[in-house]
Amino acid sequence: MDGSHLSNADYPLICVVGPTAVGKTALAVALAQRFDGEVINADSRQVYRGMTIGTAKPTDDELAAAPHHLVDILDPSESFGLALFLDYAGNALREITERGRFPIVCGGTGQYIWGLVDGQQIATAPPDLQFRSTLEDEAETVGGDELHRRLAAIDPARAAALDARNVRRVIRALEIHHVTGRLPSEFSPSREPAAGNSLVLGLTMPRDLLYRRIDERVDRMIRDGFLAEVKGLLDAGHQVGVGPMASPGYRELGKFLAGDLSLEEAISRTKTQTHRLARRQYTWFKPLDPRIRWLDASEPYLPDRAAAMLGSFLESRPPVIQ
Repeated sequence: MDGSHLSNADYPLICVVGPTAVGKTALAVALAQRFDGEVINADSRQVYRGMTIGTAKPTDDELAAAPHHLVDILDPSESFGLALFLDYAGNALREITERGRFPIVCGGTGQYIWGLVDGQQIATAPPDLQFRSTLEDEAETVGGDELHRRLAAIDPARAAALDARNVRRVIRALEIHHVTGRLPSEFSPSREPAAGNSLVLGLTMPRDLLYRRIDERVDRMIRDGFLAEVKGLLDAGHQVGVGPMASPGYRELGKFLAGDLSLEEAISRTKTQTHRLARRQYTWFKPLDPRIRWLDASEPYLPDRAAAMLGSFLESRPPVIQ
């Protein structure tokens, strides 16, 4: 089976989620050690080589304690998104399970987590810029409603899911059909319930404590050589603000190296931007989301509580399809 078409019915799916700096990696590694598991990274920046300190990649000790997947697999100049994540993660899930070990997905990129949990398929059709440009010109001439009607004639389900005023997405749906010959709705999220064979453990803590932890981690990153890491990436030809170099810290320290900010300003802005990142992550992992089993990251017996939840899940889940 192609990993990109993974269904939740095929393999057990355990996810450790939450905002940045909350302690996800430490818990995932602890669970992997207890349950003979391997960790699959679901952080959109840890896939990039050379971006180690600023993305808080697993430490050498953590990498030695449990095998990790989807870490250091791409150059920062390469693109990475949901479609590639689902493909790589699906393959890793299958391979780990077939070895008789236990996969644990860990990360704070909500789009990746829910795409995997929901069994989502993504159209990987390459762009047809000429076709897209033609439709953009048509939209200017005849309006977006006409393009939406054309989509409805081809794929009523996808048209019903899109507002005619969202011309860009309507054009992309028509482009997918033009390039692949398939209906865009075929790539929509599966509606198969995920709860039967998925367990999503969420880590959280009071916001003021989280911000304090973020600030302390940024200071530690600076002491550990974050600035030298950014300089090395810039020297290698990577541009500030482009792709993963737009991530908190890389952008701000890059501006310091360019003479646009003082080091103190760069560090302060890095902390502020990381606070904002944490808030955005909470929009993906909502406290009242019934799919998430929340745990207080500051409690002293966190690994034991998480292991108990995982043990109960394993006892109740359906058999794995090999």
